[in-house]
Amino acid sequence: MNEHSPQSETSLEVIAPDSSREFVTVAESPFNMGRGSDGDNLLQFSDGRISRKCAAIVKNGSGYRLEDRGNRYGLYVNGSRVQQKALHDGDLITFGVDGSYQVIFHSIAPAASSPGGDVARLLTRIGSLSEITGTGSQAGLNKLNLLLEATSLLHSQLPLESVLGTMLDHAISVTHADRGVLIEPDADGALRVHLARGNKGETLPPESLNPSQTAIHQAIDRGTTVITEDLNLAGLDLKAAESIVVQGLRAVVAIPLYTTSRATSDTGAPLERGQLLGVIYLDSRRIAAFSALDRQILDALGVQAASILDNARLVQRERERQRLEQELSIARSIQQALLPQGLSDFPHFAVSGVQYPCHEVGGDYFDVVPVSEDRTAILIADVSGKGLGAALLTTMLQGALSGLAMGADPMKVFNHVNRFLCRHAEVGRYATMFIGLLGHDGTLEYIKAGHPSPLLLRKGNVSELYTEGSFPVGLIPEAEYKSAQLQLEPEDTLVLFSDGVTEAEDPDHQLFEVDGLVQAVTGQDGVPVEALQQSVLRAVREFTRGAQQSDDLTLLVVRYHRPA
Repeated sequence: MNEHSPQSETSLEVIAPDSSREFVTVAESPFNMGRGSDGDNLLQFSDGRISRKCAAIVKNGSGYRLEDRGNRYGLYVNGSRVQQKALHDGDLITFGVDGSYQVIFHSIAPAASSPGGDVARLLTRIGSLSEITGTGSQAGLNKLNLLLEATSLLHSQLPLESVLGTMLDHAISVTHADRGVLIEPDADGALRVHLARGNKGETLPPESLNPSQTAIHQAIDRGTTVITEDLNLAGLDLKAAESIVVQGLRAVVAIPLYTTSRATSDTGAPLERGQLLGVIYLDSRRIAAFSALDRQILDALGVQAASILDNARLVQRERERQRLEQELSIARSIQQALLPQGLSDFPHFAVSGVQYPCHEVGGDYFDVVPVSEDRTAILIADVSGKGLGAALLTTMLQGALSGLAMGADPMKVFNHVNRFLCRHAEVGRYATMFIGLLGHDGTLEYIKAGHPSPLLLRKGNVSELYTEGSFPVGLIPEAEYKSAQLQLEPEDTLVLFSDGVTEAEDPDHQLFEVDGLVQAVTGQDGVPVEALQQSVLRAVREFTRGAQQSDDLTLLVVRYHRPA
């Protein structure tokens, strides 16, 4: 894919499963997308779960429309499944499967905003000039000026609290209210006072306020602004509300703030209103009189306030995403540093190992540890699940198994780890493990804990080291782990692997399986262990044909030599 600037032309920001990003210009219509180079795909994905003919972006007047061309798992825009959808700048396109490609649509950047353009748009929003220049024109112009100042501040680089405080001050000035309150839902959805201001620009303590819940819930239920100029003439619900009676209120305004709604591409009808961001609440102990212009200015202020709150929320999410990515990157670096680095051949065997997590961090682990002068431990482990939780337990296993280097009995280590995990069942994880102690004379003492049997390559023949099953550690408290022995012959090769190898899927969801691994290993007796390892990895890649890796993949190849 060619890289272009998303600022100068309509383009797609393509985020690959490995989090790399590229920009592709939308230069043709239809702009076809799909897996591989079949047909006329201008944007090609290497994920077997995405259909060959997936979707298309079609020029639609001055804009663009996304169309589903038969993607197997559906097509989604901003999390909602669509057949076709008008695209807007920043829309997120996904393909119905986790861990796959994501595409962000970037429309051509508009010309730099000018004060004249802002004024024209705002005048359109609040009505015609004739209303402003009629009776009370000076007051109308003053209020319009307040709206323009508020709009300018809302899109400034000032701190959010300062911007929201100024917005409340302007709303109080327009309505001549005694106080203004910004109310936002907390993590549980309960409405809480976020900010409160008095009519002299002072900040009020939130705990000292008791805004009318009746007015607020009326505005939310109706989805529109509630304006009551004289509560003595209001409906029974508002007039009899306890907080209104106790505080002697005479006028109330409640403006619900929602994320921006967009129109559908087919009918132009608005979608359901977006998520509730909060409510602007204003009240007064005096009867108010709101002109049509006052009401339009309040609506405009509500739109601007919703915009800045929505943008602030998106910025916060983006910062949180970047923080998590940074922490995951650090965790990956630590995990990779804990794996054996630069494995070198031992006097009595050659070894090569590799690990590829399917996410930033993984649940697979391998190691090669000298445990005495004449024996070396070769081990591999696979924690259930993927991602950060599996990686944490993997690190714990590494710590426990490091005791082997100090001469700890492997069977005691296995039994201890099993009992420890079973006692802490709330962790909800278990691990399959295999450890082999290889002596200079070729004696291999091994312990298995639910892990797939390593393959033994001997004189052109491939066989499994064992066929009987065993329990992973962390499942059965009463499980007891015992060792078995095998005598290796010179040039015997062991291939240890995690199920990320044998359960690798092709685009048709067929598995590589042990048979595929046996075929990749057969006839590789005299090949160096590094070349044998690469041969297996190449066979897996050719089998999957670009399908997304769905599990951590670990491979460890060991070849015994009779020592000099």
